[in-house]
Amino acid sequence: MPRVYLGLGSNLAEPLAQLHGALAALAALPQSQLLGRSSFYASDPLGPADQPRYVNAVAALESELTPLQLLDALQAIELNRGRERKAERWGPRTLDLDILLFGDLMLDEPRLRVPHYHMHARAFVLYPLAELAPDLRLPDGRALTDLLAACPFEGLERLPE
Repeated sequence: MPRVYLGLGSNLAEPLAQLHGALAALAALPQSQLLGRSSFYASDPLGPADQPRYVNAVAALESELTPLQLLDALQAIELNRGRERKAERWGPRTLDLDILLFGDLMLDEPRLRVPHYHMHARAFVLYPLAELAPDLRLPDGRALTDLLAACPFEGLERLPE
């Protein structure tokens, strides 16, 4: 089964509770096994500044689901946790679940791009990912350590457990 890394984020409706609920839902996914999760991190929003800080984490799982089956399952979890899809990009949300990496797969489809299109520039993705897979290489050969060196730990706060 391929190793899959997922980004989790929330800044509405008790973000820590949202992430814990999402992790429980991920653990219950069919044909999948949740392997672990990073620490939780508070981060500044990417979009409009007039929104609360996010709580982010990365989860690792193994899954026999196809990438699009997994995407559908993640979107169902988001909806069950109160997510409303709006036209505004990077606005506040109850829950955001993104497929960051799906094994060594490189995929560019209308609904899904893997590796996640902008993960290389997002500290709130790279630092939690490094907790789970410090020696990781992306499918294009780039080392996670090189991405971390180019992406400072700014605007992040590791939250106590």
